[in-house]
Amino acid sequence: MKLTTVTHVSVDGVMQGLGGPGEDRRGGFERGGWAPPLFVDEATAFLYRVFERAEAFLFGRRTYEIFAGSWGTWPDPGDSPIWTALNTRPKYVASTTLTEPRWANTTVVSGDLAAAIGELKAKPSGELQVHGSGNLIRWLLGKKLVDEITLLTYPVIIGQGTRLFPDTGPDRALDLVESRVASSGVTIQVYRPTGRPHYVTDTATDQRG
Repeated sequence: MKLTTVTHVSVDGVMQGLGGPGEDRRGGFERGGWAPPLFVDEATAFLYRVFERAEAFLFGRRTYEIFAGSWGTWPDPGDSPIWTALNTRPKYVASTTLTEPRWANTTVVSGDLAAAIGELKAKPSGELQVHGSGNLIRWLLGKKLVDEITLLTYPVIIGQGTRLFPDTGPDRALDLVESRVASSGVTIQVYRPTGRPHYVTDTATDQRG
């Protein structure tokens, strides 16, 4: 399976509490609920197609508990590809503390996470999707396990909250393989990591001058 990450971020990179005011108040965060007013039209249709491609899901514990407490408890609306995918396909949770997951069809991965993901990726088809789960995404990128990165960037500056990428971390060059803009101003980019970036050296700078 191809491992893909799907993240909703503000222009300043915040991914915390996008769904509602009480979703995630860590660190005194008080600006939740910034995504739904802009999540319309093309962005919605795009995300529906993403979920329809999922063969399985991989979550960090915090995102898993948010999803389990929402999508995992809501009745089937009958017309939601997101609900259908999340409630019918396998879910894996990277956690050393979760012992009794409450959402059906959930497997807790508490041992060698890289090995477990390697086994999943070795399956012949489908996507192993990571939604939210910022800490997990950063770890996966550091281990070079991510095949594709999807960013939905909302035209808003939140000014506080947890960001997808920290101030320091591994560097990655990316190929842009898809890009579109929704009518609400949400931009959608799909990238593939291609290794380390190329940097200009002092010699190259001198030669250009």
